[in-house]
Amino acid sequence: MGTVVLYSSVSVDGFVADEKDQPGPLFDWLTSGDVPLDDSGALKVSQASHDYVRPYWDRIGVTIVGRHVFDLTDGWDGKPPSGIAHVVVVTHRGRPEGWDPEAPFHFVDGVEAAVARAQELAGDRVVEVAAGDVGGQVLAAGLVDEVRMDVVPVVFGSGKRYFGSVDAQHLLHDPDVVIQGDRVLHLRYRVRR
Repeated sequence: MGTVVLYSSVSVDGFVADEKDQPGPLFDWLTSGDVPLDDSGALKVSQASHDYVRPYWDRIGVTIVGRHVFDLTDGWDGKPPSGIAHVVVVTHRGRPEGWDPEAPFHFVDGVEAAVARAQELAGDRVVEVAAGDVGGQVLAAGLVDEVRMDVVPVVFGSGKRYFGSVDAQHLLHDPDVVIQGDRVLHLRYRVRR
């Protein structure tokens, strides 16, 4: 099975969005460089960020998100973001009415079921879990193998927390990757078992 990775860009004080679900400058690093990160031409990062992020993105097979993120993005119009093959949506409400059943989105009740379904779909590829409430629940369930953060030099003061409402201690190993990009610090931690 593939590695389960909790991932997002995050403010220095641990938020993935402000109180209004806006990321503010958290994604500015994705357009602040001169090295194309994808074929769109819109994403350009520093060489250091490209060399770290591109190989990771190429290994992602499935992304797990909560229903809130799915609703905020309008389900990416039925096309998984960044060339990802499948999206697993954790929801108690099920598939939206009128949703295209052929779209590679899978609606699952509960994080354990979501990770199991994502691992089936991903095979040996990475299962990425979006940070926030669902990501925190997956961590609390002991299902996360590593935590990746793109730390952006901004302080939000309040907002949506990277680990959601996790209220228990979880130990991580020392970071095995620390890479300085342009307006971002890339960190990777293995989760202690």
